[in-house]
Amino acid sequence: MLKRSFDIFFSIICLIVLFPIILIVWLLASAATNSNGIFLQARIGQFGKSFTIYKFRTIQLNSKTCSKFGAFVRRLKLDELPQLLNVLQGTMSIVGPRPDIAGYYDKLNGENRLILNLKPGLTSSAALKYSNEEAILATQENPLKYNDTVLFPDKVKLNLEYYYTRSFFGDLKIIWRTVFVLFK
Repeated sequence: MLKRSFDIFFSIICLIVLFPIILIVWLLASAATNSNGIFLQARIGQFGKSFTIYKFRTIQLNSKTCSKFGAFVRRLKLDELPQLLNVLQGTMSIVGPRPDIAGYYDKLNGENRLILNLKPGLTSSAALKYSNEEAILATQENPLKYNDTVLFPDKVKLNLEYYYTRSFFGDLKIIWRTVFVLFK
């Protein structure tokens, strides 16, 4: 109950404080991608149920390439700001495993499935460790294989560790580390 109350309070405060930035990014994303600026995608959430995640669109509709503005927004993680609405809806939390597309978390076996008991989050220890995931994958000869054999298993390990050790103060520590990573 404390976690949900915190999620609601924190997301409302962030939406109010960040509203001018959200509005500007949305307008610029719309112009840069020739779209409404919002990207909706099915992701795997709590208990393995699918939900729709909100992001700012960074890929141009006509060319299917990332716009220069989109690359900038991704680098600063501003494309994730609409997920504060997911937190308000209750489909996400501020801290929890990052939601993935079908074919990953929904395919976990054994003890690793415990991760699905958690709401997906805006940030996590795994997200912090791999905050430069796109750059890591860009250096790989086979990015998908590297993700599937190295990155994803390590994220599962970190998320399972979070499952067993999670606490309110632990979440505050992850939020603080996230702010530090974003502004360094």
